[in-house]
Amino acid sequence: MSPAPTAAQAAWLRLNVASAMGPDRLRGWVGRVGLERLSQAGPEELAAAGGLALEAARRLRDALDGFDLRREWESAQDLGLRILAWDEPEFPELLRSITDAPLVLYVWGRLDAGRDALAFVGSRQPTPYGRRMTRQLVREASARFVITSGLARGIDTEAHRAALDSQGTTWAVLGSGLGRIYPPENAALAQEIVAGGGCLMSEFPLGTEPLPGHFPRRNRIVAGLCWATVVVEGRDKSGSLITARLAAQQGREVFAVPGPADSALSEAPLRLISQGAKMVRSMADIWPELPPGCQVSPSDAPASVSAVSGHMEGGQAPRKGIPHSAALLAPAHEKILQLLGSETRSIAELGAESGLDISSLTQTLFELELQDLVEAVPGQRYAKKSS
Repeated sequence: MSPAPTAAQAAWLRLNVASAMGPDRLRGWVGRVGLERLSQAGPEELAAAGGLALEAARRLRDALDGFDLRREWESAQDLGLRILAWDEPEFPELLRSITDAPLVLYVWGRLDAGRDALAFVGSRQPTPYGRRMTRQLVREASARFVITSGLARGIDTEAHRAALDSQGTTWAVLGSGLGRIYPPENAALAQEIVAGGGCLMSEFPLGTEPLPGHFPRRNRIVAGLCWATVVVEGRDKSGSLITARLAAQQGREVFAVPGPADSALSEAPLRLISQGAKMVRSMADIWPELPPGCQVSPSDAPASVSAVSGHMEGGQAPRKGIPHSAALLAPAHEKILQLLGSETRSIAELGAESGLDISSLTQTLFELELQDLVEAVPGQRYAKKSS
């Protein structure tokens, strides 16, 4: 028999039915009245606690009373879900810190709240370029970060699949209840995410439909779980811009992948870049901008990055100070230094002459910059630094 919820879990679950009123507002009421008392309070007390008209308080009381708590809890247990209240230790700390953090999270799968996460969002109808850039970035990031997105069609789906293909972990946040996977064609992907060690999560009760108003609320959770959000393609009034705005309001980094100037799907990234978002072409553009705790380290960084993990000393990330004599250079590093010689080279030239793909090349150049061996010079070219 499934264990019953604690009194606190039951109270938060019941109040979560009214979360559209604002989780922080509800938490404020709890602070004035008390959690269990508020969840059971009559209309008059609700009105007094929340500054509501009596009729509005009656409607709220009806909504709370109409929620079948026992059925919801047992259904969640039958489906193998966990329900985490926002004040439980297992609730992700980064998400808990945002304005209007959800009162509860329904979780299917493994939610390792100690992992650092990176969000990828973008168009539901991406171009081949957008799909390619998403897969390239996720492949680079998935060895260090949990890849987080919204299970939507397009870039979201591409990000989740690329993480799984790279043997990484991915989290999907839904704008519906976990009893109604949306979009339905991603039901198999949802199972793969859980089987791959990741999870699906939602703040909505199990049977909640994927209504349009739910997706901005979903987006704040996507951004809130992550240190940074990467936007890959989107129109000028897309949901990607909402997620980026929420991430910025939460004090997180926002990155945008530039696209062709004549493509409508470049509108969102180009607007973000013009507003101060950082342009990203590879993970080499992202690593230096993250908090020290998210920087690469020998134990969990991709192999191509771990060679420069000494820059983590003292919790800082200096770009200089590893002398050539102290560095054990990989063959790719030696090759680039030989090609540079006494002349500058563009990325295109270095790629053609070294045989490295663009992702490996930009990562190698980034590592050489960290070792103070090469420098970027005007004209998007690179030069070998004198000893």
